[in-house]
Amino acid sequence: MKWFLVLASVLCFAGTAAAEDCAKSRDYILDGLAGDLLSPPARYHDLFQTCLAALKLANVKDAYILRDGGIGVIAKRDTLTATAQTLADFCERFPKETLRFITRREQKQMLTVGRVVTMTSTTATSCKKIRGVT
Repeated sequence: MKWFLVLASVLCFAGTAAAEDCAKSRDYILDGLAGDLLSPPARYHDLFQTCLAALKLANVKDAYILRDGGIGVIAKRDTLTATAQTLADFCERFPKETLRFITRREQKQMLTVGRVVTMTSTTATSCKKIRGVT
């Protein structure tokens, strides 16, 4: 019974820690630590809700708001099939947004909130383009 309580506590705190990265990235951007805002502040508040929802996708381990308006995620399973399904699920829910996977190579570098929020999502294909909407 004791091990079950420990496991439940760890799982609860793990979800909270990931949600904190959505909040930390939003605050980092809005506090001007990432440079000038590229969008109005309200846009980053909307992205915060998208970031929290992205965390609920099956294959998402962690999520961040990117300064350029994308959502950066770390996948639980970094396989073609798993990431393709994650992208499809994300684009189904957020057809006007852009999802950027943070690669294993990038994860090996010392990731800080500051480094993540300044990553660009311009190399990622937007959901609009994936869905064929212009």
